[in-house]
Amino acid sequence: MHPATDALIVIDVQNDFCPGGALAVAGGDEIIIRINGLMEAFGTVVLTQDWHPANHASFAANHPGATPFSLAQMPYGPQVLWPTHCVQGSKGAEFHRDLWTDPAHLIVRKGFRPEIDSYSAFFENDHSTPTGLDGYLRSRGITAVTLVGLATDYCVAYSAVDAAGLGYTATVLEGAARAIDLNGSLAEAREKMRAAGVRLEA
Repeated sequence: MHPATDALIVIDVQNDFCPGGALAVAGGDEIIIRINGLMEAFGTVVLTQDWHPANHASFAANHPGATPFSLAQMPYGPQVLWPTHCVQGSKGAEFHRDLWTDPAHLIVRKGFRPEIDSYSAFFENDHSTPTGLDGYLRSRGITAVTLVGLATDYCVAYSAVDAAGLGYTATVLEGAARAIDLNGSLAEAREKMRAAGVRLEA
């Protein structure tokens, strides 16, 4: 068992990010057995869930002429335009059926504001609008977080960097995460995580 001050944060293990989904991460479903096993070792377990309205600004379909994976300028900076995914109430937004959800103490939904995307479990992409997770963890006495899930180079990395910036000891278990790796995004994310003081473990 991990100390009571440690929390497990499981990022976006949802149908649309698993094989067959709208924004599938290769091997995304292969990590679920390990994640389920990890839940038993932590006294605090948090799941995050991408939860977009259909008119979300990060969807390429909502920008006439835009192609998925192109970049657009938003008020908060550059934004990848994604295929439509994890639409509120859709099958794709549901957690993968093999993921244990009963052990979760908190489910954080993110990306529900139409005008701003939210990769991190802690902040939206303006890096200032909080999700409330930090307050929850602090009130539980948590000082360290272990992050797993999808995708290593986006939501997992952003969450880990923010966790470290907020003063948590942050560890990413790369063997319990999978990456999209868009134009070298995995190498870049690993560099950013290391620079922020995030521990990368197998």
